[in-house]
Amino acid sequence: MPNAIGMKNVSRRAVVNPRLALSLFLLAAGLASISVAQARDGSRSSSHASADQLAVQVTDDRLTLAVTDVPQVYLYGTIDEDAPQRVGALIRSGKIPSGSDIYLNSSSGSIGAGMALGRLFRTGSMVTHLGKPRRKGESNTAICVGACVYAYFGGLYRWAPTGSDRIGVSTTSASSGGSSQSTQPSGDVAGYLKDMGIDPAALAPAPGAASNGTVWLSADQMMTSGLANNGRLPLVAKYQTLSTGPYLTLDQVDRHGEHRMTIECKPGRVILTAINKVGNERAKDIVMRGTRSYFELNRQEILTQQSGGAEVASESISMTRTYPPARLQYIIYAPSVGAWVAGRTSAFRNGFTFELEPVRSTLKQYYEACWQAAPWPTSKQNS
Repeated sequence: MPNAIGMKNVSRRAVVNPRLALSLFLLAAGLASISVAQARDGSRSSSHASADQLAVQVTDDRLTLAVTDVPQVYLYGTIDEDAPQRVGALIRSGKIPSGSDIYLNSSSGSIGAGMALGRLFRTGSMVTHLGKPRRKGESNTAICVGACVYAYFGGLYRWAPTGSDRIGVSTTSASSGGSSQSTQPSGDVAGYLKDMGIDPAALAPAPGAASNGTVWLSADQMMTSGLANNGRLPLVAKYQTLSTGPYLTLDQVDRHGEHRMTIECKPGRVILTAINKVGNERAKDIVMRGTRSYFELNRQEILTQQSGGAEVASESISMTRTYPPARLQYIIYAPSVGAWVAGRTSAFRNGFTFELEPVRSTLKQYYEACWQAAPWPTSKQNS
């Protein structure tokens, strides 16, 4: 199983935009009037930048860290040639630690500098978003175009734009905003996109679309094409045929941990196992607080066990259930599956959900292998 990046409690907030989570927390606590940009000593930690330089603001006050665990770093303005050196110095000093949330707002600058920032972000397992510091009297809309987009692609986890925020790819190789700079060789850009796991075809304008120099990307388009992942790396599905029968493994890593589900096909039965790696102490706490554990099919609770259904094993929470063989097709064709430990109230729930469409072909192949190795009655015969 791959190493986790920033392994934390995997809860409902695992796929919630950290900036939104923080705002909701402030509102709930009656503290919405407190500026989240205020640092521990009451001042703002930021770089002093001229009008033609990228500004850097690090928000790492206690309240922010209590909600998001990591600093929120705002980069805004022109992405100048020296921006990667300044940001790199803050990373080396520890002011921008690994896994930080990076919020971008820039419509001009050097594409080369944008790619250099992106490489810094990927090395540090940073999380990229669109966003800008909140200031009275200013619009909250963030725009990310040209060099900014290449910096955004450097995030290991990349959040799609929300609300009025907009991200767009320039149809020319020069920077947007009319700033003077040399054009980056297409080979450099192509190599960067390949290193970042970005498909250049996803950046092309739709046939017949009027771009006016910029291809604006919707959140749905970015999620479908892999330009954004909203805090999750792609789900990986593999199966093998063992002496006991076909064995399927589903693996996914997100910014809070590692998650695995296995399905074993044996004569007359199917065995589901879920493994949620959250660390030994955290796993003990979750199992102790949980009053029931269950699997999830299309976000509907199944195979519920009130106690003793989840245990701690190798820094993980492990759950195993027997599933009716004739119903395996429901998992194979389901939009999603998951596994959770829940408490007495809805306030406590820990686990994960896999969206299965990206691995559908592997699931179908596994289903065929199950039938060949251990055929069983049809649903009608078994009902």
